[in-house]
Amino acid sequence: MGDLRPLAAHLSRENRVLAQTLRELFGGLGVSVRRYAVRRPRDPGTLSRYLSGTRIPPWDMVMDLFTDLAEHLGTAATPETIEMVRMMHQAAVRTSASPKHAVELLEQQLADADRVSRRSTTEGDVLGEALLDRRHRIADLEVRLSQLEAEWSAERARADALASASPDLADLLRERDTLQEEVMRLAADLEDTRRRRALAEERCELLERQLETIEAARQPADLHTLAPIPVATHGSMPKVLIVDDQPDNLLAMTAVLAGLDQELVAVSSGREALKALLDHDDFAVIIMDIQMPDMDGYETAAHIKRRNRTRDVPIIFLTAMGTNPEHSARGYAAGAVDYIGKPFDPWALRAKVAVFAGIFLERRLRTQ
Repeated sequence: MGDLRPLAAHLSRENRVLAQTLRELFGGLGVSVRRYAVRRPRDPGTLSRYLSGTRIPPWDMVMDLFTDLAEHLGTAATPETIEMVRMMHQAAVRTSASPKHAVELLEQQLADADRVSRRSTTEGDVLGEALLDRRHRIADLEVRLSQLEAEWSAERARADALASASPDLADLLRERDTLQEEVMRLAADLEDTRRRRALAEERCELLERQLETIEAARQPADLHTLAPIPVATHGSMPKVLIVDDQPDNLLAMTAVLAGLDQELVAVSSGREALKALLDHDDFAVIIMDIQMPDMDGYETAAHIKRRNRTRDVPIIFLTAMGTNPEHSARGYAAGAVDYIGKPFDPWALRAKVAVFAGIFLERRLRTQ
């Protein structure tokens, strides 16, 4: 354990608590960082930075550490302990505004969506084979029933006698009806599986585009320094107000919009959004989530539109509620200029923000 680096200086309280907890768990293994890195395998330098607090590890690495410690000690950690460490991990992620953590979060979401897609594909193959089998059996029964019906047409009297003397005819009809019902059920299951796979594939595509956008916008810097995204405090750049109660969403949207010629102001509630609009009067556009506690997006938009000072600021609703006509109609009725579902297309969002920023600058030039 001699190669374990000391805790990094200037860590936030949340990062320090998480790093100390991970070091205690790692100490229970009784091995060096390099030896454990070979065991998993992982990069020794990256693992060392996780344990020194300069980087926040992905949650699957923490779960691997719990698993290895349980194997070494012969006793698994309690669910309460795992939940406590999970809360520490979430707190550390929330306090970090590094685009690298946005990438890690999106990569985790991409892995989940890919897992759903692969599982749906497998289920679809199984259902497709079962459906094909049932259809073949129905076709066979139809041929046998057609043969019987032909015999009835040729010899009605004999067919009547055959019907009375062949109790298995009713059984054949019942079997066919049962199989037809099963085919309908399997077809519905297959359609649902294909729909879920299509949604998962669409989510994978959008998440990959978000990752590409964030990585393209990142400037060359020390990747091991947990520094917040710089925000201009003065100048002529128009401001963009981002409102979402989920820190992960704020981090992702801020990273996607980084690199544009706008000042980004991120807040986590409707009340904070209203306060920011009182403090500043040069917002070019507002990007707002709908599902927020205390004051949702619709209510916040109503307050904004009632104020003479802010009623002309365009609002884009960005929400996971879906883009069906009922939700989008309510969003437009609340005064929004656009309504976008999550996961969002990063290029489309950047383009829309750029358009409204350009309109804002043109208006300001005309009034000067």
